[in-house]
Amino acid sequence: MPRNAWAAAAVAAAMFAPAMAHAEDLTIAVASEATAMDPHYHNTGNNNQIMAQIYDRLINQGPNQELLPGLAESWGPTDDPTVWEFRLREGVTFHDGSPFTAEDVAYTIARVPNVPNSPSSFAIYTADITEVEIVDDYTVRFHTATPYPLMANSLSTIYIVSADIGEDASTECFNDGACAIGTGPYRQVEYTPGDRIVLEANADYWDGAPIWDTVTIRPISSPAARVAALLAGDVDVIASVPTTDIAQLEDNDDVNLWQGISNRVIYLHIDSDREVSPHVTAIGGSEIENPLRDVRVRRALSMAIDREAIVDDVMEGIAIPAGQLLPAGFFGVSDTIEVPDYDPDGARALLEEAGYGDGFAVTIHGPNDRYINDAAVAQAIAQMWSRIGLETSVETMPRSVYFGRASDLEFSVMLVGWGAGSGEASSPLRSLIVTNDADRGLGGANRGRFSNAEVDALVEEAMQTVDDDARAALLAHATEIAMDQVAIIPTHFQVNTWGTRADLEYEPRTDEYTLATSVTPIE
Repeated sequence: MPRNAWAAAAVAAAMFAPAMAHAEDLTIAVASEATAMDPHYHNTGNNNQIMAQIYDRLINQGPNQELLPGLAESWGPTDDPTVWEFRLREGVTFHDGSPFTAEDVAYTIARVPNVPNSPSSFAIYTADITEVEIVDDYTVRFHTATPYPLMANSLSTIYIVSADIGEDASTECFNDGACAIGTGPYRQVEYTPGDRIVLEANADYWDGAPIWDTVTIRPISSPAARVAALLAGDVDVIASVPTTDIAQLEDNDDVNLWQGISNRVIYLHIDSDREVSPHVTAIGGSEIENPLRDVRVRRALSMAIDREAIVDDVMEGIAIPAGQLLPAGFFGVSDTIEVPDYDPDGARALLEEAGYGDGFAVTIHGPNDRYINDAAVAQAIAQMWSRIGLETSVETMPRSVYFGRASDLEFSVMLVGWGAGSGEASSPLRSLIVTNDADRGLGGANRGRFSNAEVDALVEEAMQTVDDDARAALLAHATEIAMDQVAIIPTHFQVNTWGTRADLEYEPRTDEYTLATSVTPIE
């Protein structure tokens, strides 16, 4: 497989072996396990890739996040720009045999913003809906206070559940399977946290029965263990092939590698809000006023990161340096933002100007089992910051512990990643950048609590702008201000590699999801 194939085409395939008879069962190893089986609990890729196989959306997404008919056959605004009408697919049944109707859509939309203790809510995608009008069993209208041109993109992120599960359906009810009633290609039959998720084919699926009878999804956080499981034949597909093993696996005739660029940006959240931040001190440990509130300090931290070195040395060349929220080519991306130059001398000068010429102490927190080489990336950044006079330490932990603590604002600097579920720039802007407002479902993942009134106003205007070109320009302008003010510090975009048995192929996805429906035998 060409090492640079993703850069040219975003999807590359390698080493086709002679066709073999495929088994009816499939075992997949993923790098990060789901945090719950509730499709509205946690808006994160490791959860969503499971939910996309059990539940449908009104509008599904293809491998490049193109919008495709799902439970809705057609959709669009009415003569009133604040009303969208969706015509639903008839004859669809849930896994328990009950019919899918507009009642299930209304129930789902009402449930999304009311899931307790959600670490990252889906409410950003439903917050603009003021009313769900059921016209008949197979027609539903969504009302908004102002024109909302992103209705289709937003609803392509929401998994539809059965209204029969009741108003008090809890996350625990989904975890034990009692509430896990979807219309998707597979039904949930077993969820053993830390061990496996077992799915069974839905033979009555409206889009045709799946080719795999049973799918077992195993979380294997150790990259070496995932590769070993594939080579031993214990699993058929692995996600997140470690960058250090790609060259060796390319020469193995028992394995195929499949690679594609994603829209996931790896970045640092910076506590730019609190007067005193919990993990920022003077050299020696005494309390100081939070230097991260000063944009000059944030700019210095960004300038001190050698993004090319992270890509070349930590990511083995399998990544793209980042200067904004999405890679080139996605809707709403700015064409004026450059990847920041590595400039440690300039960074030291900015620290001096801000009054921190003697440096300060800071801890970078991050996960060690969520993103490709995540702990190593954090360590590399810490070394770079140390070179400009900061006393920098790193603390990483399992994803299952990390995200809850990060959402509780326990940290000062956080290594995180974000994939745009809607496939365009409003997703990261509304989640990571705009002012946190729980009542409106905005800024739900803004763990640095950055706030800028001009950015907020531009994003709000964009969400009401029907003209695509004008909306893209507003989103790009909001991004430019946010990056100038260093709302977050982007480092790189992930390029993902999947490994399969030699008789299988995998279709890479920009959303990074590992789906059984994307695995097919090589004929």
